[in-house]
Parts: sequence; structure tokens; C-alpha cells
Amino acid sequence: MNNFSGKSTVQEIKARFDQDVERFSNLETGQATTIDATFSMELIVDSIIAHSPNLKTVLDIGCGAGNYTLKLLSKKTPLDCTLLDLSRPMLDRAYARVTAINTGNTTLVQGDVRTVALEENHYCTIIAAAVLHHLRDDKDWEKVFTKLYQLLKPGGSLWISDLVVQETTAIQQLVYNERFGNYLVNMGGENYRDNVLDYIEKEDSPRSLNFQLDLLKKVGFRHVEVLHKNLCFAAYGAIK
Repeated sequence: MNNFSGKSTVQEIKARFDQDVERFSNLETGQATTIDATFSMELIVDSIIAHSPNLKTVLDIGCGAGNYTLKLLSKKTPLDCTLLDLSRPMLDRAYARVTAINTGNTTLVQGDVRTVALEENHYCTIIAAAVLHHLRDDKDWEKVFTKLYQLLKPGGSLWISDLVVQETTAIQQLVYNERFGNYLVNMGGENYRDNVLDYIEKEDSPRSLNFQLDLLKKVGFRHVEVLHKNLCFAAYGAIK
């Protein structure tokens, strides 16, 4: 069993994102440290529309500055959007951007997905981009996946884009330390690489793609879909 005692608290994560709104507000690049960020965003949005052509209600958890919802609205509007995030500055930026193009209802919810009250059997789709890696032990993961399943309407879909780990040590070292490390060096140099890897070590506790796909089936999803994986980032989904 992993020891998560040294990981960032919810309040520490909130404080970091309160100060980092601009970095998460670029729709053209997405989150720069994420490999294939814009490709995964496009693929998830297109998958949502393909599965739910009559889409009406969207929940974006860990919405940040709203990039995924904005991309979805660029192809389907109006929508009733619920934006959930720990950070109020992130929510304020997301609200301003989303309401500028959406005539549907836009609802803000500040809080932790593990504890906030949301309506069950209500959402056509749920988006979770770069957020679930903050979950900790197995109970945390199962609790959240169960909750997301319950929030969806029958036939609804959950779409995740996130950091993942490999299941064997040697392959994890190859994919993460070597290949992803080189990607970060090419972006910003060795100091940049070290800073990114340090805050991932401090803040995040990602799980393998296989672990998550198995857990999605365990909590009740009928189908799982792997859309894309490049090194330690993946885009995947599940149908209720």
C-alpha cells in the first residue's frame, strides 16, 4: 500500500491553482506539459458528440479555466454546463469564458468532487481532464468512479484525459523518467523538467490505465473506450 502522507493536501493543491489561472487559459495549446493535449481534447469532444448527438447537460470536474467545455461548446451549443473546481479564480475565469459563448445555463460549484452534492442521473456526459491523478488510495478511486457513474443518466458517458503510470518498474522508468523527461527538457530545459517532476511527485498519485479501465467496469459501466495513449498520458472513456 502506498503511503500518501507526504502528498499535497487539498488546500495546498487549491492554493497552487489559485495562482496559476493564466497557464490553464490557453485553448490553442491546452496544458503544455501534457503530451498531445490539444489532440486529446479534440478527440474527447468529438467522442462526446458522436456518442450523444442530443447532448444537453455537461459536468466538467476539475474544469480549470474551462478549456474542455469551451471546445465542446465550439461544436455544440447551447448546453447546460456545470463547472466544478477547487479554485475560485479558476471558476471565475471559466464562467466568463463559457458564458460569453453559451446561452444555456452555466452553474459553478466550488469544491472537491469527493464531497460536493450533485444531482444523480442528471448528466449526459462528464469530463474529467487532468484531475483524477489527485485521488489517493484505492477507496478514493472507487468512491469517485462510483459517484461519477451515479451522476450520469442511463446511456451517459464519462471521458477522462490524464496522467497515467505503467504497471512494471522498468517500463515506468523508460516511459516517465526517460521519454517524458526528454519531452520536458525539449520544452524548457533541465531545470524545467526537474520542477515539473518535483511537483508531480509532491502533488499527484496517478494510477495505470489498466487499473482505471478495470475499475470503471467494476463500478458498473457497460463499455470502456481507449481513445489515445502517448507515453504517460491517455484519453479514455466509459458508457453507463
